[in-house]
Parts: sequence; structure tokens; C-alpha cells
Amino acid sequence: MKIEQLFDAVTGTYSYLLWEQKTKEAALVDSVLEQFERDKKIIKQLGLKLKYTLETHVHADHITASGLLRDEFGSDVMVHESSGLKCADNFLNDNDTLTLGEESIHVIYTPGHTDTCISFYIDGFVFTGDALLIDGCGRTDFQAGDAKKLYHSITQKLFTLDDQTVVYPGHDYLGFTASTISHEKTFNSRLGNNQSEDAFVAIMDGLNLDLPKRIHIAVPGNMQCGLVKE
Repeated sequence: MKIEQLFDAVTGTYSYLLWEQKTKEAALVDSVLEQFERDKKIIKQLGLKLKYTLETHVHADHITASGLLRDEFGSDVMVHESSGLKCADNFLNDNDTLTLGEESIHVIYTPGHTDTCISFYIDGFVFTGDALLIDGCGRTDFQAGDAKKLYHSITQKLFTLDDQTVVYPGHDYLGFTASTISHEKTFNSRLGNNQSEDAFVAIMDGLNLDLPKRIHIAVPGNMQCGLVKE
């Protein structure tokens, strides 16, 4: 599987273009509306057949380009079933498998940041969205977030993957691009070194963060798969 990591500097969002080399079947994880033209150009330059646009969750900080990509390439919009997105083509559940040619993408339900969060695993790589970040994790104070659920999602699901699994997060604001399960199990400031559930919940309950600046347009926009009128 080939992986191209793409970045939106305004929101600190990583998108990931994945494709199988023989068939050129591709998927785009967590697209950004403002980067639609960039992504369209790359997909066409590489001669890819965009099969899926995959959402790790209903985002609160940016609007997806999944609807525009579907209009352009005929790709299927895929999100977790708890999202209830009427614009989606199919819903995903824990342990589902998607295929790109001879390669498989495995779905891991990882709620806690929101109740719609899923991670995507390919042998040796995991795309964690906002559930597990580099030296951090997603907040749990809106969109049905739950610190206890996030703790379980990370420690009982993501941290059980092979230690050398590469972690590709949904965001980073300090210039880091990837990590590993081993690194996060050891050094993650919120979850590393066998942090207890009670201590983690206390950390998350004490964050007192401002709401994302774009939440009031991002969430409604994503409920429409980004097909919003200016």
C-alpha cells in the first residue's frame, strides 16, 4: 500500500491518500474542503481510481471534501454508523474490512473523542484520527465524548497493536508527522507509562478548552458531506 500524507496548515489537519499499486484503487482519509483542488490534482496525476473517502469521525474543526470528491470521482463516502449522516453512501462498524485491490483496510471503532470515531488499520500502519495523537489524544468534552470510553479505545484496542505499528494522527500542531504504538505507550503524556484510567479521566476533565473556532460551521457542514452553499 502506498501512503501520501497531506497537510492543511490552517487547521493542522492531516489527510491521507492510500492506494494499491497494481489496480490503482485508492482511498482518501479525512479530506479537507479547502484542499479539494489539490487533492483532485494529485489523484488525477497519479492515475488513481478513488474508491472511498473515509472519515475518522464527524469533525468539528474543518469541513470535509467528501461530497465534492464523490461528485468528481464517484467515490463512496464512508463513516461510522453512529454518525447518522444521510449524505453517506455506507456506514462502517467495528471489525469491518474494506479492500483496495489486494490490500485490506480494517476498521477499529475507537469512540471517546466523539461517539463516531473510527481508526483504520493496514498491516504496519494505523490512522487514528483524533483518538490517539502524538503525545496526546482528542478532547472528550463535546459530540458525545467520553474520557472513559477513549481510555478503553486507546489502551484496549490501539495499544494492543504491534509495538512497531506506525501511528498516523489526524492532527499535529508541533510539526510531528508520525509516531509508533511503542512510543505512545511509553511517552504519551496523557496515556503513556501505564497511566491509570482515573488519572486519565482527571486530566481530561481538567482541560477546560475553548470550543474549536469553526465548530458551528464545521459540524453542520460535515453532516452534509461538505456540500454546503457559501
